[in-house]
Amino acid sequence: MKLLKNYPYKQVLILGLAKSGTAAARLLLDSGVSVRVNDWNASHEDENVQGLKEAGAEVVLGSHPLSVLDGVEIVIKNPGIRYDNPIAAAASESGLPIITEVELAGLLHEGPMIAITGSNGKTTTTTLTYNMLAKSNRPARVAGNIGEVSCEVARETSEEDRLVIELSSFQLMGIDEFKPSVAVLLNIYEAHLDYHKTLENYQQAKANIFKNQTAEDHLVYNAENETIQAFLDQAEGKKVPFSTKRKVEHGGYLEDGSIFFQGEKIIDLDEVVLVGEHNLENILAAVSAAKLTGATNEGIREVLTTFSGVEHRLQFVKNLHDRFFYNDSKATNILATSKALEAFSQPVHLLAGGLDRGNEFDELIPFLENVKSLIVFGETAEKLTKAGHQAGISTIKQVDNVEQAARKAYELSDPMDVILLSPACASWDQYRTFEERGHKFVQAVHKLK
Repeated sequence: MKLLKNYPYKQVLILGLAKSGTAAARLLLDSGVSVRVNDWNASHEDENVQGLKEAGAEVVLGSHPLSVLDGVEIVIKNPGIRYDNPIAAAASESGLPIITEVELAGLLHEGPMIAITGSNGKTTTTTLTYNMLAKSNRPARVAGNIGEVSCEVARETSEEDRLVIELSSFQLMGIDEFKPSVAVLLNIYEAHLDYHKTLENYQQAKANIFKNQTAEDHLVYNAENETIQAFLDQAEGKKVPFSTKRKVEHGGYLEDGSIFFQGEKIIDLDEVVLVGEHNLENILAAVSAAKLTGATNEGIREVLTTFSGVEHRLQFVKNLHDRFFYNDSKATNILATSKALEAFSQPVHLLAGGLDRGNEFDELIPFLENVKSLIVFGETAEKLTKAGHQAGISTIKQVDNVEQAARKAYELSDPMDVILLSPACASWDQYRTFEERGHKFVQAVHKLK
């Protein structure tokens, strides 16, 4: 496995373990760097913690004493830890650099790198891009926010590998020299303001994906997103737009019922399996990124004629007595749920609710016209009920969780209806992750008679 060469920092603080912090600590220790780990929740009995101790790490658990910064030259922060955390804030005030582990992946990987971000669609686009390369017999690995830790995967890649990384705004705030050969910017909408504090901070974090690119690199971007347009003058890479609305030069677009890239027809739309208008944007972005890094039209077509979606993202679950169940648990904001609702012309029973971040749901109201019943749960149940009444939905039910919501929606449904879990909220009020929430829903659907 590869090691960091000539790493300029000799004493590093890993703030927050989980998967990314543990992987970064192991890499640094293997590379001969002194590592101190600070985590509030981890236990000394944890297998990963014990392994880091045995490898030579100093471990401080259960609190955040400012003394963990003594002698430290750089902080590698778990992306989920906010910058107002006392250690992160003190490090920032002291002028210490604060990065996320993806910066280490950039130092390790020597081949082409495709980095993908956006307010919505990251996982689908990342999965599509990786599969298109794989089906084209192009060596590729996938990592990042999609599951595997970037720096851990980068330790195993060769110069021939294309490394496809899904990146969140949390990760992108912590980059310094990270430079993908292809950056993909899907969209930028208002999100995660509890973390970033201002919309401007969030937008700039997303734009960081291309901040280090040069004229030899490519920026694939959504030509219809106004916020992205405002950032384009910061980009040094070759600009590769995509659009579902019009023909664009040098990029991906729709024309005469087909998908094109740079004037070349790739596939007819009626052959594409993945549903949803918003997924056409994801597909165009993936086609662009994959073609720029060597994918073949045959490989791309094989993916688009078979790929029906990633788990928890408009995932088809089951047809039960002509009721069609979809798991969109990854829809943790209003925009994602709006896009999901736009994907269906049939009557929809919408299951929504979760963590209350202080926002109302007025922006969701225009997309509720086709909603036959609204089943709400979690901290935002009352707010969603209010929005449902404003939208004129006559049947609104409040339940305790997604399992009850699945049963209630089934009771209310008729043949050919869609039952859609698309919460428009984070899961943390009731479930540890959106994946857990989605799994609970899927399990409940399979128990229905």
